Amino acid sequence: MILRVARHTNDLKKIEDFYINILAFERLGGFQNHNNYDGVFIGKPDSDWHFEFTQSETEANHKFDEDDIIVLYPDTIKKYNTVLESLLENNIPEITAKNPYWNENGQMFLDPDGYHIVISDLKATN
Repeated sequence: MILRVARHTNDLKKIEDFYINILAFERLGGFQNHNNYDGVFIGKPDSDWHFEFTQSETEANHKFDEDDIIVLYPDTIKKYNTVLESLLENNIPEITAKNPYWNENGQMFLDPDGYHIVISDLKATN
């Protein structure tokens, strides 16, 4: 089974910059003016998942709460530290998670759309 997480945005360029240049994912593909939507696929090559972000003339109307999060698990301490350094160097402010578990087991940030992203070191080794 392949997983695609699809989300509409009001600023495709900011989202693409955040997930590629700050979080170090890769642009896997994209499209323009497909039924009036532009989009980008972001993830890691040869993985069975990816993000799809789209933008159109219809404004995104995000409805989420503080417990709706994306959790990312870098697989080494070096990658974990690199992602955190990138977030901080790009002035992405850390926020406090509502669920204390994520404050103890990671660090939470906001993506350009205001979604919560946790970078967790639970899987990181070496």
